[in-house]
Amino acid sequence: MSHTYIPLDTYRRKWIFNHKDLPVSDEDKTCILPLTDKSAMLVWNQWISNKSSRAEQFTKGDWAAKADAWTQTDHWQSAWDSEDNSLPEMLAEFIQWPEDTPVFFCYEKYQVIETRWDVFVRNWKCFLFFDDGPILISPKQKQAVMFEQNGQYKLGVRG
Repeated sequence: MSHTYIPLDTYRRKWIFNHKDLPVSDEDKTCILPLTDKSAMLVWNQWISNKSSRAEQFTKGDWAAKADAWTQTDHWQSAWDSEDNSLPEMLAEFIQWPEDTPVFFCYEKYQVIETRWDVFVRNWKCFLFFDDGPILISPKQKQAVMFEQNGQYKLGVRG
């Protein structure tokens, strides 16, 4: 399925990738691809939920709502606040994807960004300026991560 994208320059949340304290390289910016509403909806419906439009609405039948979908929980906020830009340790251990693995960072049904795993790893703090339950997935992999506003994240496997 081919997706359509919004140029990063016109993306309404582009400021998160232009923050002076967390600079994103020009090279990485070319790999941060916000999806149009229609493409975002297709990704969300296929990989996240065809019933709920955001994390707090997940219901019975959504894989992310199943108790056994999520196996570990850890804190991302302290790593985010630190000077160190590396991923939280448990997350880095849980996901060992090839650098060029395509990933979707899904904020909600109409807000999805496609990028590569290595680009996400380098710039993960920028993606988390919005932390209302986004889910990181890769269509090619089963692992998933959900980031929560309380500063925690959950590691699991897509059903």
